[in-house]
Amino acid sequence: MSTYALTDSWTMTRRELAHWARQPGRLVVGLVFPVMLLLMFGYLVGGGRGVNGDYLDYLMPGMLALTMAFGLEGTMLAVTQDLDKGVIDRFRAMPMADGAVLVGRSAADMLQSAVGLAVLILVGLALGWRPQGGPGAFLAAVGLLLLFRFAMLWIGIHLALVAGKPEMVQAVQILVWPIGFLSNALAAPASMPGWLGTAVEWNPMSRTATAVRDLFGGPGADPAHIWAATAWPLALLAVFFPLAVRKFARMSH
Repeated sequence: MSTYALTDSWTMTRRELAHWARQPGRLVVGLVFPVMLLLMFGYLVGGGRGVNGDYLDYLMPGMLALTMAFGLEGTMLAVTQDLDKGVIDRFRAMPMADGAVLVGRSAADMLQSAVGLAVLILVGLALGWRPQGGPGAFLAAVGLLLLFRFAMLWIGIHLALVAGKPEMVQAVQILVWPIGFLSNALAAPASMPGWLGTAVEWNPMSRTATAVRDLFGGPGADPAHIWAATAWPLALLAVFFPLAVRKFARMSH
């Protein structure tokens, strides 16, 4: 990417970050929601079906992965609002690199996702959770989580461009929920009916959660899933990143 394109992308990133100051409520809700889920499933609803070991050690990696799958509606809504209000058309009339708007939006989302991970990890530590894998394994786990988020993000951007209207975002966002809850984030697949457990095992988010459990040294770990947790997001990116860029380019003409 040329320096010109990087400068334009950074300008669009700063534009998205400026929205945080004007709409802090949306940012706070995005950070608090996963914490509420962690407390609810860990202490109110209960869980741990089929889990051998401490449930918090099993739940934390699952919740971190679940957080990376959820919260896409903010990015999707921002993209569709810009389209609906004609903001994208005004940007097209400016001497700006193609795709800088999408790159800036994705960069801002990744920064928010990193902050969300840090908040949830700090809450987990306060509750008594302790990762056991060491600093290198910890950073690798965070890297896998952010890679999964990056892939999910570009799926969301592509779907937002296809939807085109803010009112369509909620309908499209419903598609994310099966990915999140038909996974091993909250319960072990061994406790589920055979067909469901098999489907859960193939869920890309389950692969990420299982790999992160291994890197954190928690129950339900499987080191073989580290490769799958890397391959799945890369495969999704290989499909949806060019689809989103192509869709945006076609809308520019």
